[in-house]
Amino acid sequence: MSLPARPPRRYDYVDDGAAIYDESFATIRREASFDHLPPDAERVAVRMVHGTGQTDLTRDLVVHPRLVAAARTALEAGAPIITDAHMVASGVTRARLPRDNDVLCALRDPEVPALARTMSTTRSAAALSLLADRLDGAVVAIGNAPTALFHLLEMLLDGAPRPAAIVGVPVGFIGATESKQALEEAPIDVPFLTVRGRRGGSAMAASALNALAQERE
Repeated sequence: MSLPARPPRRYDYVDDGAAIYDESFATIRREASFDHLPPDAERVAVRMVHGTGQTDLTRDLVVHPRLVAAARTALEAGAPIITDAHMVASGVTRARLPRDNDVLCALRDPEVPALARTMSTTRSAAALSLLADRLDGAVVAIGNAPTALFHLLEMLLDGAPRPAAIVGVPVGFIGATESKQALEEAPIDVPFLTVRGRRGGSAMAASALNALAQERE
């Protein structure tokens, strides 16, 4: 079987993958501000901007001083990543994971619908309860459902095992801003990353995880 030929080139654009990455990261560093972030969080912020195309994202980015070290140490020790959405899990670049870490999302577990009804909450929130026994020392990333972030905080305040780090960037108009504010203010002593306001999403959460998994840009 013969390979297809490239169509005639009609547009002037950069088509070298490495050059695209290099120039993208250079553009981000020219246009975004990182002065308010911990020094070791710059590459995480760059990845998040790269994943969203929004250089003003860093203005709303809040990173705990111990977040990067805590998350990276946990992953290098083999800790799992727990997510609220399969889109977050799918966005994790497995080659960047230092120990072939488990990436867990229980949303499709057959017990979730009934559990959500029993708890009177969303499936995304209820699914986290099924992973409670994996929370200890894990890296948790909430990129979709504000209810999942609220639920996680309530679990922790109720005595659930403490994760090593939390990436809390749910997106939306109902509860997203409030859930992220709750994460900032929660008395749980877990390093966290969040983005104030309505912005967030699976791509943003996955970008943060990929940067935390490996220092190499």
